[in-house]
Amino acid sequence: MDDEVNNTSPNEKCEPENGSTPRPVYRKLRGYAFDPSLSVHLDTAVINEITYKVEWEEKPRYGSEGLLPGPIGKYIEVVDYDPASGSFYAPVDLNDPHILAQDGLPPSEGNPQFHQQMVYAVTMTTIRNFERALGRPALWAPRLRIDGGIRYEFVERLRVYPHALREANAYYSPEKKALLFGYFPASFESPERYLPGGIVFSCLSHDIIAHETTHALLDGMHSRFTEANHRDTYAFHEAFADIVALFQHFSFPEVLRHQIARTRGNLATHNLLGELAQQFGEAIGNYGALRDAIGEVDKITGKWKPHDPKPEDYENTTEPHARGAILVAAVFDAFLAIYKSRVADLLRIASSGTGILQEGELHPDLVNRLASEASKSAQHVLNVCIRALDYCPPIDINFGDYLRAIITADVDLVPDDDRGYRIAFIEAFRRRGIYPRDVRTLSTESLRWPLVSGSQQFFEPLAERLRSTANDFTYFKSRREVFDTTEKIGGELNDWIVSEGHQALKKFGKIAGITFEFNLPGLRGSTGKANAANMETGLEESASGKNAVKKGVPKFQIHSLRPARRVGPDGTALNQLIISLIQSRDIKDKTHPGEKSSTFKFRGGSTLVLDLDTMKLRYAITKDIADEARLERHIQFRRGMIDGSPRATYFRHLRNAAEPFALLHRSVDSEVP
Repeated sequence: MDDEVNNTSPNEKCEPENGSTPRPVYRKLRGYAFDPSLSVHLDTAVINEITYKVEWEEKPRYGSEGLLPGPIGKYIEVVDYDPASGSFYAPVDLNDPHILAQDGLPPSEGNPQFHQQMVYAVTMTTIRNFERALGRPALWAPRLRIDGGIRYEFVERLRVYPHALREANAYYSPEKKALLFGYFPASFESPERYLPGGIVFSCLSHDIIAHETTHALLDGMHSRFTEANHRDTYAFHEAFADIVALFQHFSFPEVLRHQIARTRGNLATHNLLGELAQQFGEAIGNYGALRDAIGEVDKITGKWKPHDPKPEDYENTTEPHARGAILVAAVFDAFLAIYKSRVADLLRIASSGTGILQEGELHPDLVNRLASEASKSAQHVLNVCIRALDYCPPIDINFGDYLRAIITADVDLVPDDDRGYRIAFIEAFRRRGIYPRDVRTLSTESLRWPLVSGSQQFFEPLAERLRSTANDFTYFKSRREVFDTTEKIGGELNDWIVSEGHQALKKFGKIAGITFEFNLPGLRGSTGKANAANMETGLEESASGKNAVKKGVPKFQIHSLRPARRVGPDGTALNQLIISLIQSRDIKDKTHPGEKSSTFKFRGGSTLVLDLDTMKLRYAITKDIADEARLERHIQFRRGMIDGSPRATYFRHLRNAAEPFALLHRSVDSEVP
């Protein structure tokens, strides 16, 4: 892990067209670095109002696409309807000359148009970070359509509702493909810290907006990560969203320099960079921020204290936010170790070799250098955390899997870990008792997913089918083209495997964690045409909409194909195709003796990482459909025995919920949603 090359330009074209004035690369928009609460404190007001730089979107001309009032752009559509009052707020036009001239509207809690600007700026910033790390355009989860067959429909824009709820909540809706933000009156518990009864808008918190946007982006990559099969399921979703929000703090130069100066370069002490949603947390009655990666405020003394890593917490904690906080703390600890390593020489120079700085304020030049190293370290950590999503299994993700994904993603792009970044991650996870299953040591070599080595005859028939389409993944003009091309190729592959390819791919099935034979109980097979009824039982079809099940072949799904083009610090380019395969079994189980048995889906499959230059399979990251031990863990989790509670307090509400994040986020401070 080292200084990484930017893989994509912020704008496809910024040169003059037909002799016209070059268009800007970025659009500058003012907003809050954290949330409005920091703007009313003297020591933080000066750093809380920043200018976001988002990709420039042109004003539409002569029917062409562009940024419309709302804002409505390429990725998101802000719809400012307030159901509680039955009001539509006028949409902001970011192309208005007066707004352009002043870098957007000034921050204001009372101006709905600024609220629209704020959600647009933060959402686009988060999307940009994903695209830079992944090396491809971001896609939202497709919408399922059932009209004479089952098909997935491209979702061009995520809808964003700044004033959707009159409650202390905000969430991503997988059903609506939308972000919904709430507003609510602050509690009366601590009038010395905030206005009792004053309105708090979650759409004005950078952390909440980035968190919810990350849920949507993660769902667009791994839609099965919302299936509650074990304690890490929702905890991972929450933790990953927090990680992205936290590390985006380090991209704000003024904030970073201020906090470096305040902490004298020691980011392990109490600081704003490690906190999430300060105003929201205090307004609902918390002591301090909603969550803190490095410490917490003691409810008895009212003083901040650092977290003390306890390996047993990972074994005993079940509530998704608290469990997710363990993963966030591990990643933040890895960042701190990397940062300390990068600034050690600066501290030695500044302290005449002792490493202990003298009392007093730091020199501005030292502050700038420390801030620069902190920013680079944070960006490296954020990039590898996002990039690791391509190296995760498509189902049943747990924290140990994620550590292996981080290590593998980093080894692939940066083979020479001369700064020891991977060791920092391993050490941080070890301190919190996070160990992957089925590894003998915690070395980098052991944690890296195993390469598919030796003869690949088992894969050659599939590689041959992909070879003719490899060039299709090289250049795309639009996100819709990415979606349409991958869906088309996925459908053709699926249909070929069903019709004839399965005979040649039996050995490949073992590598990929699925089977092409009816050799396991619960495998589904049908020759009927897809309809709403069999969709409810989980019928999986090819992306082309054709029936993906023929007689004699168990159902399976090519869940996604994702091209990735990345460049490492040494100039090495990775041109890969990420393929997700999923298969299901219907399993009958009695939750308690005497109860009627119920049926649930047990899924298996793999993430295949294909090198498009050599057409060789590099990794097969598998959750085997035939893994009976994993199946037994699923059964025990369903019975509420793993976490010690009789009916899995949280998960009995979240399992099969149409809006799991709405329930999950509403339950932050309550035992039961």
